[in-house]
Amino acid sequence: MSRASRCHVRAGVAVLGLLMAASAALAQAPASADGLATGEVRRIDREARKITLRHGEIANLAMPPMTMVFQVADPALMDRAKVGDRVQFRADKVDGAYRVTEILPAP
Repeated sequence: MSRASRCHVRAGVAVLGLLMAASAALAQAPASADGLATGEVRRIDREARKITLRHGEIANLAMPPMTMVFQVADPALMDRAKVGDRVQFRADKVDGAYRVTEILPAP
């Protein structure tokens, strides 16, 4: 293997390690004392009134960390975040659908 190839492999392994560490930190992020969950905005679909969040545990829903699509109770909530933002949010199950009812920038 050439020297340049070894450098590329090392750089790739380092980046992979950082991504895994960041993912693990998010997955282990506990829900806050005020009932807000922590997550990262992955996608916003204003037309469908949906937001995709990669989130930590959502205690009030007994939901483990995962990435999922939520309905948004008020379309104005989507103006409070953009893709890539870390947020705190409240979600509830309303009429069988998971819905974000509050969203704030993460500290």
